[in-house]
Amino acid sequence: MPTSADLLSAAYNDADRTIDLRRRLHRHPEIGLHLPQTQATVLEALADLPIEITTGKSTSSVVGVLRGARPGPTYLLRGDMDALPVHEDTGLPFASEVPGAMHACGHDTHVAMLLGAARLLAERRDLITGQVVFMVQPGEEGFHGARFMLEEGLLDVVPEAPVGGAFALHISSTMASGSVNVRPGPMMAAADQWRMVVRGRGGHASEPSAAADPIPVAAEIVLALQSMVTRRVDVFDPAVVTVAHIEAGSTNNVIPDTAFLEGTIRTLSAPQRAEVVASVRRVAMHVAGAHDLSVEFEHEEGYPVTVNDAGVATEVLDTAADLLGAPASTLMRAPLMGAEDFSYVLERVPGAMAFLGACPPGLDPTTAPANHSNLVVFDEEPLPAGVALYAEMALRALA
Repeated sequence: MPTSADLLSAAYNDADRTIDLRRRLHRHPEIGLHLPQTQATVLEALADLPIEITTGKSTSSVVGVLRGARPGPTYLLRGDMDALPVHEDTGLPFASEVPGAMHACGHDTHVAMLLGAARLLAERRDLITGQVVFMVQPGEEGFHGARFMLEEGLLDVVPEAPVGGAFALHISSTMASGSVNVRPGPMMAAADQWRMVVRGRGGHASEPSAAADPIPVAAEIVLALQSMVTRRVDVFDPAVVTVAHIEAGSTNNVIPDTAFLEGTIRTLSAPQRAEVVASVRRVAMHVAGAHDLSVEFEHEEGYPVTVNDAGVATEVLDTAADLLGAPASTLMRAPLMGAEDFSYVLERVPGAMAFLGACPPGLDPTTAPANHSNLVVFDEEPLPAGVALYAEMALRALA
């Protein structure tokens, strides 16, 4: 079996291809579940490889299967490919050519690294006992793309050997370039959205006693939700409740009938998730009720908690140390409160997601424009390291 150094060297020898693919994708971002141009670029990049291709029925997904020299288990590698509704202001020579769309979360790098790994693994089929599934996914940015792929049979694409393990990389501009960052257990949060309408009775601003003003009640609800989190939520099973949008009234001398609020809930365990959703509803209802007003509350369930298998997380750390050196292998101190729909896969099979640091040279990771910023830039130098890490995780699982 080749050494980790051999694999890393091969990935860097193919760096121009990886970076060119990343830049082509970056110039032409697409949003959501239907990404025809991106899908065509992916299919073109896979066309000369001995990989069986299936495309999605309900989305623009691509699933590739590489069969090794001998039958055995099946391991999944994932890369997401959708962009964000953000207008790019980086000034890069390969900046987005699509107004109002940008690969601000680095999914273009994920696809490029995954397809680079597909090429490395295809060249080493004789070392593989089993199959590698390449999951190229649309609709990660709030569209539940992974769930659609699972519903279409992703894990059973090799019927005789369903997927038994999985790995994904996510790039980050706020982590040291070339570092691999992972932790066992909760890695990213569950994300839920909520909306509420505080319903009162409008009137003239000069006579509030003749009306039922929803605005101060909405303000009380905002403050009560913050107290609810600090007083009721276990600090060792944390939650974040953010009120991100408030809207009420239309002028300076009219008390409106309603006030609208919406926000997000982030949690790191299923029981806490259910409890906090119930608590937000209860606090809003009771605060409004104390003022003889009512609340209409809606909750929209987002992605589950992203939970890394402890054994796989350890394997990621060991593999990163062997490939890139011990300083690059970083055990994360705490989860991130962002959300990821790779969580749907990790609910079904043991696996892990890791972050590949890509803070540009000369910038401080603590202050660099972050993922989702219209100014975010990712260092391309560690992309071949990500290619090698993807490939090495599969080779070790299927050696």
